[in-house]
Amino acid sequence: MLARREYARAELRARLLARGVPESDADTALDELAGRGLLSDARCAEAIVAQRAGRYGRRAIAHAMKEKGVEAGAASSALASLAGRDEVEEALALWRRRYDAPPADPRDKARQVRFLVARGYPLSVALAVLKRAGAAMRDDDVL
Repeated sequence: MLARREYARAELRARLLARGVPESDADTALDELAGRGLLSDARCAEAIVAQRAGRYGRRAIAHAMKEKGVEAGAASSALASLAGRDEVEEALALWRRRYDAPPADPRDKARQVRFLVARGYPLSVALAVLKRAGAAMRDDDVL
């Protein structure tokens, strides 16, 4: 399994237990893998951040790590790499890839906001994106 992608220790343990491996054997095997450097929550957290950054917000990335059982210290240090990024700019770029025009009516606005919120961006960021996108469209109309 580790040849395909990085796994968190808890995630791999759950998979082993689901396949009928006794708990003591699973823990021993996981300890050995970690000792050899083949299993690392920190590497798993970094892989999740690298895979999802730019397509998902910080909150969604943190939730994905929690679901996979990444330990809190590894998750917070991996999320620290996102600290210098402008979440509004990332959400705006994502919005531009998905939509080509600002919302035409309140129903369309709600749909676009739901899209960004579902991707893990806060409501304030989603509304700022739509405001900025609307202002950019008005500026283009004037030119």
